[in-house]
Amino acid sequence: MSPRLFSFPHPVDEVSARLVATGVVAQVVLYLATGWDLLLVLLAWGFVARVLTGPTLSPLGLLVTRVVRPRLGAAPREVPGPPKRFAQGIGAVLTITALLTVLLADSGTVAAGLLVALLVAASLEAFAGFCLGCWLFAGLMRLGVVPAATCEACEDLTRPRRE
Repeated sequence: MSPRLFSFPHPVDEVSARLVATGVVAQVVLYLATGWDLLLVLLAWGFVARVLTGPTLSPLGLLVTRVVRPRLGAAPREVPGPPKRFAQGIGAVLTITALLTVLLADSGTVAAGLLVALLVAASLEAFAGFCLGCWLFAGLMRLGVVPAATCEACEDLTRPRRE
């Protein structure tokens, strides 16, 4: 496989990111309403695919970038890619853990709790434009846990805001 396949876009179009988050919100709500395990598998696959390849292998990412986004008139708004990838990684951990608790421990309650946390984070991104994972990424950069070289474009994310 091409090394380009396993890359994440940098920068990322914020409009596309918010549309993907909207799709995640819809999938989580549908799963919580129906309990269909296939939806949980699709959610987990989507997050893992987006972490590894951006939208390239993600059905939701492809739908957004190839079908929905081109039809919108909004200008692209570029934001750094590494924080968005980190946020997708958090989504992957939450959905894989939820899937495993359903399949191995038959614990729909634990899975639902994890998915409600995901629903809150995805809703913040989709409807308010606040990326919780990006905020955590910036905090980890401030603490030195994430090296500055990981995202030079993120430098301004780690500085305290002055009004």
